[in-house]
Amino acid sequence: MADYQERPATTTTVIEKRGGGGTAIAVLLLVIVVAIAAFFLISSQTRKDNAVEGAATQVGQAASDVSDAAKDAAKGE
Repeated sequence: MADYQERPATTTTVIEKRGGGGTAIAVLLLVIVVAIAAFFLISSQTRKDNAVEGAATQVGQAASDVSDAAKDAAKGE
């Protein structure tokens, strides 16, 4: 018969962790890029909102001027 060796009932597995610094740097760069993109998008939207607000103010003022002119014309008749 063939001889065989009994294996021990428990074994220990050693796992070595190497490196991993590249992942942290990549995540940090991704966060920075997203933050910069968000800043520019928000800034762009604010400029658009301000332009629309300015245009609305001018239209409102023009409507008021037309109303005043119509009142003046009606008084003159």
